[in-house]
Amino acid sequence: MTKPHPAHLAFTGLLMLLSGLPLASRAGEPLIVVEDRGGTSALPYYEALNLQPRANAPARPSIPTPQLPATPADEAAMLPVRSAKLTPGTVARRVIEAPGLRPFVVIGDDEASRAWLQRRAAALRERGAVGLVVNVETAQGLARLRALAPGLPLAPVASDDLADRLGLRHYPALITATGIEQ
Repeated sequence: MTKPHPAHLAFTGLLMLLSGLPLASRAGEPLIVVEDRGGTSALPYYEALNLQPRANAPARPSIPTPQLPATPADEAAMLPVRSAKLTPGTVARRVIEAPGLRPFVVIGDDEASRAWLQRRAAALRERGAVGLVVNVETAQGLARLRALAPGLPLAPVASDDLADRLGLRHYPALITATGIEQ
């Protein structure tokens, strides 16, 4: 077996070093996810590596977490909520693909929504659903809805953009990772 020439080894090592430079120069840049098709989180594998931050890395500023309304007074300032593109009515069941989407309901402060919410409250709590109240005038109306489904988080939210994205025109509706139904 022949021994490689030292110049050849040096050249090979230099090539390997240079080929890794483009990757090393991008190491500090944030990852951009182009498409997420669900799956299982890789976080446990990274946690097992027990990676430590680089000593020479600049400190990044913390990103402030948006605050949800802390008191009913904060919510009262958001009222009335009106979603012009959503009205009470019949919702045809259809399939959607939204892997990882937490179940949520779209309701208003109207008789059809109140009856629907009262009928389905237990099942919605079991599924871990949250509620978007898309048409409500007063804090009393919001409180009436919450009384019908204790333990189900309900928040007043104008949802015309959501209606466009989901092709939704009526409520009450349940939206899950796999479908829209009434």
